[in-house]
Amino acid sequence: MENLTHTLTIENKKRITATGIEGVRDFAPSQFTLIYPGGKISVGGEDMKIVAFSKQTGAFSATGVISSVRYSSAGEGIRKKLLK
Repeated sequence: MENLTHTLTIENKKRITATGIEGVRDFAPSQFTLIYPGGKISVGGEDMKIVAFSKQTGAFSATGVISSVRYSSAGEGIRKKLLK
């Protein structure tokens, strides 16, 4: 899955689809975290459900009420700890 292009699409705050996803780190109906080559994507909302995920193709989709998306770069946690 190296050198895959990453995309993320939110449709009417009710469906999120993404490509280039390497894994799902955690999942709850109110929040989940996706792993992609550049780091992590944290998605917040309500009543969220995974509709599809393929580790082989990197395709991911979920439904629910999506209220936030936050990207974190790989290594950001270490950088924050060092700069305290």
